[in-house]
Parts: sequence; structure tokens; C-alpha cells
Amino acid sequence: MRKKFALILLTGAMALTLASAHAAWADETGNMVSFRGGWAGLASDRGNQAFTDVFGNSGVRNDNTNGYYVGGALDVVLSKDIWGMMSQTWALGEIGVEFKHWDSNVTALQAVPLVAGAGAQRGVNLTMLTVDIAPKVMFLEGYRLRPWIIPVGLDFHVISPPSNATTYLDVGVQFGAGLDYRLYKAFHIGLDARFHLASNQTGTANDFGTVGAYVGISF
Repeated sequence: MRKKFALILLTGAMALTLASAHAAWADETGNMVSFRGGWAGLASDRGNQAFTDVFGNSGVRNDNTNGYYVGGALDVVLSKDIWGMMSQTWALGEIGVEFKHWDSNVTALQAVPLVAGAGAQRGVNLTMLTVDIAPKVMFLEGYRLRPWIIPVGLDFHVISPPSNATTYLDVGVQFGAGLDYRLYKAFHIGLDARFHLASNQTGTANDFGTVGAYVGISF
């Protein structure tokens, strides 16, 4: 009898918890501004190029493939049931911008004191700026912890320094997945992992991946 009563209480408590969870999120729009950062890794290095390290003649190569990224995004809810196809599942549109830094080494040209201050031995910063537009699918409406995926998104890249062909613009796609946790009221934290495939319009291999965390504010 006690076990049956305890089971009824547990079931009732779970039902109340789920009901309150959905009630708490009933007025949430789902739109969010977020700021993220973490590890970034190039699939191939950019060493031995003209503008990165003078084809390696400096004795030091800009060939590091591990770095960091910082960025931000705006998520806008498009549908809270995938246009009638899946309940408790949101479709969002993300517009994001992201800065990556891979390496910074001195090149031979910078070691030549042609002008005052040139001998300061400042390194060439190997960086990339990415602007993306991507659909995001977020599951488990009404729960604090919600997984999400980016099935495929569109990327626009700017690499620095330019390639050997003196080009710096590229385009590609990205795939991503993550977890979002509603910390308190409008404040969220989450984990973010993505892989970016570039079309290599610059003549360089610009594929990379990122893993990090983010802080978001919903509105």
C-alpha cells in the first residue's frame, strides 16, 4: 500500500513538474542574443605561403592549426512546431559573426629594418572572420536543458593574410550541434560544436572546426 501511495505521489510530482515547466516557458519568445568562444582548429595549416611566412624562408613557419575563436549570434524563432511537423520543436534562424586566430609568427620580411620600428619583430597574425546564416532546430520545448542542431548553414569567410593568389574571400557550409540550458529567467548558457566546409575559393584549405561555450540573453 505504501509503495502504491509513494508511486502515486511520485507520478503526481512529475506531472506537476512538467506542467510547471511548460507554464514557465509559455510566454517565452525564444529569440536570443548570444556570445560564444572557445577552441578552433584548422583542418590544414597555411604554412609555406608568401604572405604567411615567405614560403618558410624566414626560418619560422605560420603553420599552427590550433587557435581560439570569439563571436556572437542573433537567434530568431521562425516556428515553434516546425510548421506543424513536430510539436515541442522549434525552428530558428541564426545570423552570426565569428573571429578566429590561428597563429602569429615573425616572417623574414618583417625582420628587415626598412622603416623605423620594423625591427620590432611583430608577427603575422593568421586569422579568419566568418559571417553565417543558418537554420537551427531546437528540441524539448518547456525544459531547461534543450539540445539543438544545425543541419546545414551558409558561411562567408575572410582570411588574413591573403593567399598566394592575393585572394581573401571564401564561401562554404557549416554543420553544428549543441546544448542550451536556461540558467535563470532570460539568461542561458550552452555548449556549441561546429564543423565548417569551405569551397576554397582562395586556393587555400579553409576547413575548420570549433568547440566552445556561450552565454545568451533571450527576449
